[in-house]
Amino acid sequence: MLDVNMIIANNIQAELKKENKKQVDLAEGIGVSKQTMSKIMNGARAINAIELHKISEYLHVSMDSLMKMPEKPMDTNVIHAFMGRVKTEEARKGIQLADELSDMILFHTRVCENGKKMEQPWEDK
Repeated sequence: MLDVNMIIANNIQAELKKENKKQVDLAEGIGVSKQTMSKIMNGARAINAIELHKISEYLHVSMDSLMKMPEKPMDTNVIHAFMGRVKTEEARKGIQLADELSDMILFHTRVCENGKKMEQPWEDK
């Protein structure tokens, strides 16, 4: 599963880099604390529409461009997303199980989609 917060954060980071600006500049520019901006940029805090609008104006880009999905898919491995944040073996196993279940759900979804396509009449060429 793609983390929308991280997609937005990565897009913001790319725009900051283009503008040769830092997170602290952005935080000051839109009127939030450095801590809040850090949480947004780490994907630990969801960004609201008002903040997204302020950021888009500050960076002179559209809100859509900040929410754009990457062309190359991000690493969707849940284990990697939580690496370093998980402290116990039990929690690590729980996250690993959740990751395996999400992979199974995605696989099942693709199988169902492919099955429906196979039921369609074939075109003669």
